[in-house]
Amino acid sequence: MAKRLMDNAKLGIFVVSGLLFLVLLLYMIGKNRNLFGSTYELKVKFENVQGLMTGNNVRVSGIEAGTVKKINILNDTTIEVTLLIEKRMQTIIRRNAIVSIGTEGLVGNKVVNIVPSREPANLAVEGDFLSSQKNVDTYEMIQTLSKTNNDVAEIATGLKTTIQKINSSSGLWALLNDSTIPKNLRISVANIKVATGKAAGMANSLNELVSDVKSGKGSLGEILKDTGIAYNLNEAILKINKVGSEADSLAREVSELIDGVKQDINSGKGTVNLILRDSVAAAKLSVSLDNIQKGTDGFNQNMEALKHSFLLSGYFRKQEKKKQKAEKADSLPK
Repeated sequence: MAKRLMDNAKLGIFVVSGLLFLVLLLYMIGKNRNLFGSTYELKVKFENVQGLMTGNNVRVSGIEAGTVKKINILNDTTIEVTLLIEKRMQTIIRRNAIVSIGTEGLVGNKVVNIVPSREPANLAVEGDFLSSQKNVDTYEMIQTLSKTNNDVAEIATGLKTTIQKINSSSGLWALLNDSTIPKNLRISVANIKVATGKAAGMANSLNELVSDVKSGKGSLGEILKDTGIAYNLNEAILKINKVGSEADSLAREVSELIDGVKQDINSGKGTVNLILRDSVAAAKLSVSLDNIQKGTDGFNQNMEALKHSFLLSGYFRKQEKKKQKAEKADSLPK
């Protein structure tokens, strides 16, 4: 009888322990799924949930804050996800928060991440929709990586071909092994430096020249700054233009005179024609010129005789002295 009571007691203790363990297990599972405690719902829409399932965790700035309650397909491009969030997060999550789908670790379960925005906004309340962020698809990332690998392989192949061509180019290696190239390059650089220095000096000189001209120094500066010189220059140009006009008029008159002479010669009229074509008139003109020359010579002899005459010699000496004094006065520096 005592043994039977002992067995019943052991059985009762085992059953009670099992029930307590089951209640504790259910409590832990319920706590993880937010079946116990105060919660509220928020919603978000995605184009692709990437394997997200009901019961996955929800994190706010990396802190566990709830679970995924329901996933509803609205159409072929929109999926609505209902999030069960703890009430303690109601004073943290705002309507402009950004929701994205991530992974726990590298290949772990999916998780919903809620990241607060830096812009001010009202707090999110029961049933509000949050904005979603397009997630990086692993498949697309692998495809992009595969394409990148192919491109890198093509670049490596081209680079290998280029290196092989370089290795097989005797002319290039001869150029690289030429010891005179560095010396010539140094000389070229030195020449460029000298040329640059000369160019800088020329630029400075030109700058000084322009500054002097602007300040009115030098002939060009005086011409540009002095209004009197500019006026005189303008007057000179006007006079040159006037002389040019008069020269044109004189040229026209000379041309008309020549045309008249030609016309007289061609028509057999006029004095020029008489002189050029009438030999008798030419001979008379020559005799007249000889007589004039003889008369001039006689007049000069008579004047010379008068200078040495007794009556007029004093007068001519006074004239000669005045002439010498005037020439001496003109020769003295003023």
